[in-house]
Amino acid sequence: MLASQREWFDVPRDICYLNSASYSPLPLRTLEAGRAAVGRKGRPWTLDADFARRQHERARTAAARLINADPADVALIPSISYGVATAAKLVTIARGSRVIVLENDHSSPVLEWHHRAEAQGFTVETVRQPDDGDWTAAVLAVIERSGAPPVALASISSVHWSDGGLIDLEQVTAALRRQGALFLIDATQSAGVLPMDVKRLDPDFVLFPTYKWLIGPYGRAFLYVARRHQGGIPLEQTAAARRNVRAENEVYFTDLAYVGDARRFDMGERDHFISLEMAAIGMEMVAEWGAAAISERLAMLTGGIEDRLRSLGARVLERRLRAPHILCLGFAKGMPKGLVEGLADDGVYVAARLGRLRVSPHVFNDEADTERFVTTLTRRLR
Repeated sequence: MLASQREWFDVPRDICYLNSASYSPLPLRTLEAGRAAVGRKGRPWTLDADFARRQHERARTAAARLINADPADVALIPSISYGVATAAKLVTIARGSRVIVLENDHSSPVLEWHHRAEAQGFTVETVRQPDDGDWTAAVLAVIERSGAPPVALASISSVHWSDGGLIDLEQVTAALRRQGALFLIDATQSAGVLPMDVKRLDPDFVLFPTYKWLIGPYGRAFLYVARRHQGGIPLEQTAAARRNVRAENEVYFTDLAYVGDARRFDMGERDHFISLEMAAIGMEMVAEWGAAAISERLAMLTGGIEDRLRSLGARVLERRLRAPHILCLGFAKGMPKGLVEGLADDGVYVAARLGRLRVSPHVFNDEADTERFVTTLTRRLR
């Protein structure tokens, strides 16, 4: 099992940070790279002509490695909402069909379809948050509901951010395939921690940012586009998306045809001299540790917390139903007012999410952190 990687982070021993599902800290290597990158932007004459392209491809390759994709199938984007808007432009949702989303899912994989539904004549059906925590069964029941209109698309997160519920992507993919439906996966809360192989799973789109589990900066994200959708029109019209629109040419608009892969969907102003390299470093570190080893370690930490807190009456999802790296605690009478703020006063950082206390350790955490959390929470609740 992966050992604690605290040495690679600037997390003081007196800080118990268990909130990586919101924002992860940056590794020391990434901080150093960011400072160097700011210096390069301050002295742009030091950049060679191929510098930006190398940064693009390094980050693209690092992102592709996390989901076993070809780099040519991955686009550089700024956010999940941007990626969902791109995907929505590439697909046709048949009139009278259904788009499936999750109740209380994050806004990005949901709102685009609500925006389009009336004009395009489809309905958005919401999978209700299940009382038993079994999101997979709930999703399958909605997909396969007898007498319902056909499903055109499921646009869902692989792990629900508010309760840590885990979606079995294999089962959902099979159910959607039987209906000829599309699958968009928001992997924000799973990329790098839970293994994903797009060559085997064959989803239509997968999206993830770097600022949570991929220990990277805010504003950098990636969109996997299955090759069957790569002939579509990008969200933005940029020179980089065209075969030959270059300032160095004698004729600027030499060839307006689109490039032939997912690079055509890259965002405009993608030359982020500072944050793109930082994103690449974080993803490379995560890939070297490996999703299986990371998942095993984080399951050990959340499992230890779960075992200790049952005596306090906290309610959690069964381990088979939740992600190994996110533990959400429910309370019979609701979460005590000021609990999160009180824990922060004690140097313990977690998050309140839809009435639950969300605990999300990462590789820099260790058993001392989980012990401190349990002890501090017990004292606060009593």
